[in-house]
Amino acid sequence: MSQTAAHLVDHVVPHVPVRQWVRVCQLRLSIPLRVLLAAQPELVTPVLQVVQRVVERHLLGHTGLKSDEGQGGAVTLIQRFGSAANLNIHLHCLVLDGVYRCDGDGAPSFVEAGAPTDDELRALLQTVIARLMRMLTRRGVLVEDMGQTWLAEPDSDSDEARTLRPLQAAAAPYRIAFGPRAGQKVLTLRGAERGHGTVPADGPVPREGLAHAKRERGLQGTPREDRTRQPLCADIDGFSLHAAVRVEAHDRKRLEQLCRYITRPALSDERVQLNGAGQVELKLKTPWRDGTTHLVMSPLEFMQRLAALVPRPRLHLISLVSA
Repeated sequence: MSQTAAHLVDHVVPHVPVRQWVRVCQLRLSIPLRVLLAAQPELVTPVLQVVQRVVERHLLGHTGLKSDEGQGGAVTLIQRFGSAANLNIHLHCLVLDGVYRCDGDGAPSFVEAGAPTDDELRALLQTVIARLMRMLTRRGVLVEDMGQTWLAEPDSDSDEARTLRPLQAAAAPYRIAFGPRAGQKVLTLRGAERGHGTVPADGPVPREGLAHAKRERGLQGTPREDRTRQPLCADIDGFSLHAAVRVEAHDRKRLEQLCRYITRPALSDERVQLNGAGQVELKLKTPWRDGTTHLVMSPLEFMQRLAALVPRPRLHLISLVSA
């Protein structure tokens, strides 16, 4: 993590403003899409190309240049995990916040772009979704008929892909793939229940337990719709596009912090421990809205989760588009 971040800052990203564009698939059809991208990682590149083309066209429009007059640049980290060690393939794109053009003497000069508006971001996400669906349909991955869209049945999966698919399908929605609790949700611990047993992740939340957890930990019950109103964060049909993080050209320290964040591993040793019953407790980076602070798994269930997150050999998780 540290070496990659230092390399990006010292040798890759030029001294110009950078904006982080994050594309996430999180609901509805997008959960099968997470499993699809995990089982067929060769699809990640065309998905990334769709996103990069849409963003670059937007930047060119903001600078008043045509497609043959300017060139952008981006470094993309393909992350396979969510904060709860769940399967969540998404893209962190560090995009130059503008484009380079060649002056009359052939020397490149940087033209800074203005920040997108919330309406522009939503329009960009709609374009990304439409082009993504068309691309996947052309490749035979999605089937569209009578206004309905679903995933095509895989016909050329390798033995490895067929073995990993149940693990990946369970790891996306926090479920267990194999063992006595196959198909059930991972157990959780909430602030008020720490050390007093476990409850299913989708179980009911006792009113007094949640209130106590809020008092003890200062939690606020933030509704989902409040989070979607954050500036420069668009959510449509389970797809999201965030572009609120920007780093100025001179702030290389903050740029390195951002690079360290997007190149971080799925887990840190400090968040994983064994309890007295021999179960694995995974501490969440941020408590959930219902007060959940820990996920509890048997060692076998924890290994299932890790197996779904490990990328295949020779799979590149860093993509570079040079200016």
